[in-house]
Amino acid sequence: MFKIGTSGYSFADWVGPFYPPGIEKGKMLDYYKDHFRCVEINSTYYGIPHPSVFYNMARKTQDDFEFIVKTHQDFTHSRDESFGGAAKLLEAVKPLIESGKLKGFLAQFPWSFKLTRANLEYFKRHMHDFEGHNLFVEFRHNSWVTPKLFEMLSREKIGYCNVDEPQLDGMLLPDGKATIDIGYVRFHGRNEAKWWGGGGERYDYNYSGSELDGWLAYLRQLKETTQSVYLFFNNCHQGQAVKNAKLLQQILREEYGETGIN
Repeated sequence: MFKIGTSGYSFADWVGPFYPPGIEKGKMLDYYKDHFRCVEINSTYYGIPHPSVFYNMARKTQDDFEFIVKTHQDFTHSRDESFGGAAKLLEAVKPLIESGKLKGFLAQFPWSFKLTRANLEYFKRHMHDFEGHNLFVEFRHNSWVTPKLFEMLSREKIGYCNVDEPQLDGMLLPDGKATIDIGYVRFHGRNEAKWWGGGGERYDYNYSGSELDGWLAYLRQLKETTQSVYLFFNNCHQGQAVKNAKLLQQILREEYGETGIN
């Protein structure tokens, strides 16, 4: 089963390209849920909200709607071990846990987090901070792509996140690897010119049908080795993530039929 969604849903520049004009911010999830059955919550990277925020998300969505929640930046970027972010985030998402709609956490490490002894030890110390819940790890530097890493992730039951991103120095190639029974892919766009500039412009990219067709072999591999596969589009500029998510839905329905897509 392929589960397709976007990395976030609350964007002002989606009004027009996706959301109807005049929509209230508080109504965006009500609209989104009628088009997709899963979403990544990326705002938790910047700050951990009150549990009432997640209570409202759970209340507004269907029983089979699924959430993946991104870990706070102190867990992956500043790596401040005094922060206690895992415990705080687990407390915040309790309404999603209680509703059965939380399907895991995403830890996205930056390109600067390369495979060194110190970084590997940091990862080992904290990879079970979300014990009892799926943790998917996204590395941005290709030094982590080693057989030993995949063996460790499989042994420790940590999910691996494949990525589509610009082919710049040290970045990852497209792949179809899975280390648990759930596959995961994030599509960031291929905006090479703006990638190192920082900010949201790096995600200003619109995939072509042929570019997404190029993923079919990797997605077939994931489908054959897992029970389900999450596919999230993070190229959120001007609603392009929605456009491309719907395009991939169409491509996969032509390939596998309606029953294989959620």
